[in-house]
Amino acid sequence: MKWNWRDAVAGLSVAGLLLPEAIAYSSIAGLTPRHAVTATIAGCTAYFFIGRCRFAVVSPTSSSAAILAAMLMSMDVPASQKALFAAVVVALAGLVFLIASAMGLGYLAGVISRPVLRGFAFGTALLITIKQLPTIFGLSNADVQPWEILRSALARFHEWNLISLGLALFAFVCLLAIRRYREIPGSLFVTLGAAAISFQFNLEGLGVPVVGPVSLAIGWDAFAAPDLHSVEHIARYTLPLVLIVFAESWGTVRSLSLLHGEVVDANRELRAIGVANIVSALVQGMPVGAGFSAGSASEAAGSQSKLSSLLAAAFLAAFCLFGVKLLAYIPQTVLAAVIVSVLLHSLDPSPVMHILRVGRDRFLLIFAACGVLLFGVLNGMLIAVALSFVLFLKRLTVARVITLGRLRQTRDFVDVERHADATEIAGISIFRPAQPLFFANAELVLSQIATHALSNRSTLSVIVSLEESVDLDSTGFDALLEFDTLLHKAGKRVYYARVHDWIRDLMESAGEAELASRCNFSVDDAVTQAVADAANPTE
Repeated sequence: MKWNWRDAVAGLSVAGLLLPEAIAYSSIAGLTPRHAVTATIAGCTAYFFIGRCRFAVVSPTSSSAAILAAMLMSMDVPASQKALFAAVVVALAGLVFLIASAMGLGYLAGVISRPVLRGFAFGTALLITIKQLPTIFGLSNADVQPWEILRSALARFHEWNLISLGLALFAFVCLLAIRRYREIPGSLFVTLGAAAISFQFNLEGLGVPVVGPVSLAIGWDAFAAPDLHSVEHIARYTLPLVLIVFAESWGTVRSLSLLHGEVVDANRELRAIGVANIVSALVQGMPVGAGFSAGSASEAAGSQSKLSSLLAAAFLAAFCLFGVKLLAYIPQTVLAAVIVSVLLHSLDPSPVMHILRVGRDRFLLIFAACGVLLFGVLNGMLIAVALSFVLFLKRLTVARVITLGRLRQTRDFVDVERHADATEIAGISIFRPAQPLFFANAELVLSQIATHALSNRSTLSVIVSLEESVDLDSTGFDALLEFDTLLHKAGKRVYYARVHDWIRDLMESAGEAELASRCNFSVDDAVTQAVADAANPTE
């Protein structure tokens, strides 16, 4: 890999973004900055050796930090053991990634639909933003529910620390102004500038909380092994963490790679993120993934290779080694402003409005966003994912059968209900299931076709187009044989169109050669065979 000065510039720019993000995300998770910084260095380094995308920056993300925080809170882990339990969660997540990669499950990258992912991201971003309000206003907070936090923060306006509020607003405006120059590490400049002001004017003495002393030393404290109940709890919530991290990471990697005409492999990315999380766990780091904000910053800064990610880790380590004392003076209200500015892309209503305008899956998006706000990050995500699977199965299992007719004088056959110039062929009924046939819907769909065919006395031949079914499972195949037998006993001739080779092979191996002889590659061929057999009934 050749050295390129633009990689150094990109690495420096990304490191400038990663430092304040790491400190901010550690506060979301309820951990010290060390756990986010070491996770970032570990993630970037591990991805350099395994990953493929030159723009990917594997580090803690807001979503993973929120899920980890919710998990630790639900387990009621003692403060002294939070980092150790977090390491167990991260290691288990990394192991799941590696197992999924070894099994070639990269094709499941889209298992969480975009409406669910966007709804979850919007709800999580809104939840995290609301939780920053007490810090921005300089208030103490003991509430957990977002609406209680919002109500309490607004009701106690007379207690607001105007210095804290003013500093947050000024930092936020500066961050927005610098955002248009994406190659400039605005978060770093704003954060370190605020730390210098805090040091100079002793903002802590004016009631503005600061980060405090930051220790970056890596070491394992006495580890109290989790009991069986805790292990079961961790295992139950590891899958949602894995799904969100990979969905977010794959979305970032795929979009940035496609933008530049590059090809990436989902299974390799699974393996890279798995190794990155295991390495992060070894240094007591947080969960890591390829976040959109850092990846976009790398792309905007002109990254030429994966070396920029490794250099970002090196620059971040240097920042921490030589500026660790200054980090202690960073006002927490400025970190809250950084968090909100980073989450702006998730709070952008444009993708949400697009899905609402399209009118498909809007219910999933709304439910995912509301689920996070009403039931928390983990439960909201689990409910939304479960709902998406239920709707997916519903779409597959609902019997939708289309009646086909010949389009004018062509060889094309289309839905007669949607095309007025399509006509049915006398004596022949042509049906097409609108979904693949499998164990959950085959009997229902074929039964509906049989009912239509048997109720029409003028129908002598029935053609079923199987273009949606690439293959059949045993239940689907048995249902097809039963359907075929039923219609033959009723005196109907049955033919099949658009039959894929795998289904033909299945018929041959099952000893159904005669059935295979009535299979055709097109609807027009099936019509031709039906007409010929009707003209020569003895053959």
